[in-house]
Amino acid sequence: AHGGVIDLAMHVLGKNFTDTCRWLADGTNIILSTWKPALKDHDHPATPFTPERYAGYFKHPHLNGAAVRFLFQERKIDLRVVNWCRLNSYRDTRGVNWLQIPYYDQEGKLVGIQMRNLDYAHPHDGQQAAEATPGPRFRFPYGSQCTLYNQPILAMLKPHEPLYIAEGCSDCWSLLSAGHKAIAIPSATLLMPRDILTLKTALTARETPLHMYPDADPPGERLYTRLLQLANELRLTLIRHSLPPACKDFSEYYLQTINLQNPTQP
Repeated sequence: AHGGVIDLAMHVLGKNFTDTCRWLADGTNIILSTWKPALKDHDHPATPFTPERYAGYFKHPHLNGAAVRFLFQERKIDLRVVNWCRLNSYRDTRGVNWLQIPYYDQEGKLVGIQMRNLDYAHPHDGQQAAEATPGPRFRFPYGSQCTLYNQPILAMLKPHEPLYIAEGCSDCWSLLSAGHKAIAIPSATLLMPRDILTLKTALTARETPLHMYPDADPPGERLYTRLLQLANELRLTLIRHSLPPACKDFSEYYLQTINLQNPTQP
């Protein structure tokens, strides 16, 4: 026999090319939603994201040593925030530690999961460390929605109460730990029509003022510009806050503030 991984899986499973790719992607938590080939008559639609399959992970969340170091020692996230967000962790068969981040809608229904590699070494940490990194930085189960993060907080907003907008979960945890009500948007390019409708429905009647610390990079500016346009469309106020020069995002600013308040902490 000859061929690659897909050829082998097609032969063993007796599946066609499309179904085999989906089977492999689901087993390795790779999202194929950006590639949507035309289905033929003999092809079957992909299995959608089923919350029931994953909901049990977050009923009694567990944090292993790597998650404890990341959340509490490195990021200084408040324990109440970790419990509210129902963060979970696990170690895969290769020994890689992952943080499981559930995404819920306003009613508390699980709509997606993001897995963050806790053993990932970012390229700015050094090329050698980056090359030794086991696996990708992020994973998503097939069919998992990349949507607004921490939507349940929207139902808790009082009229005219500020809402902070973060770019990514980490900044959202830091904002929550600092005492702000906050949600996160993946990026300016991933602000979907359904997300805009969610914000419009939840915020317009409350006349919610929006606040944002844009990341100190071009994507952060693009997200701020998009949110400013959206705020104008919804007739809401968007207040911009500037980060100190040495901070690239709110998480770094939060850590700087925490360390100043508690100089004895590492």
